[in-house]
Amino acid sequence: MEELIHTIQSLKNSDMKTKVDKRIQEFKTINRHSSDDLFKELCFCILTANFSAERGMSIHQQLSTCFVSDSEETLEKKLKQCGYRFPHIRATYIVASAAHRHELKKIIGLLNGEELRGWLVKNIKGLGYKEASHFLRNIGCDNYAIIDSHILDLLQRYQVIAPPKTLTKKKYLEIEKLLQDIASQTQLTLAELDLYLWYLQTGTILK
Repeated sequence: MEELIHTIQSLKNSDMKTKVDKRIQEFKTINRHSSDDLFKELCFCILTANFSAERGMSIHQQLSTCFVSDSEETLEKKLKQCGYRFPHIRATYIVASAAHRHELKKIIGLLNGEELRGWLVKNIKGLGYKEASHFLRNIGCDNYAIIDSHILDLLQRYQVIAPPKTLTKKKYLEIEKLLQDIASQTQLTLAELDLYLWYLQTGTILK
């Protein structure tokens, strides 16, 4: 873990800090008072599960207005035309989740922490702990870890964790606790730490 902490500290002292800080501020500019904006960001996180983040961003930009208006059949057709990998199941998830579109703003205002993430996992089809954490980070919440395959590979490379057989809720929270420890030692939020870790693994900073 010490090697990873040293590497992150070095990045914090480089021009990467400016890029990370800028992206974090972008997350905080989303209008939490707009049900449509929140729902569109939720759909982005549904789309990018087990799919390329770059391609997911491109498809989201093309179709974001469709998420709040299209039928399941129409949305599936458009996703397929864009070359999306899972057009049927994700169109199903998005249309089913639209039932909670106007509720999101209220829930985000009422709940926080594990209670808020738990509500998302329970009520939004297509969201597990990773996707729910991704959504919350992308609307400006700082204290959730986005533990995907890239982050797991990086933590294994630095010998912070052993490869988990499956990423259960219990294992997710255990790894999140380790990441919180690293965040504390590097004086970062989990949201900031995720961007540094993602850069270390992929050479890019995305959303």
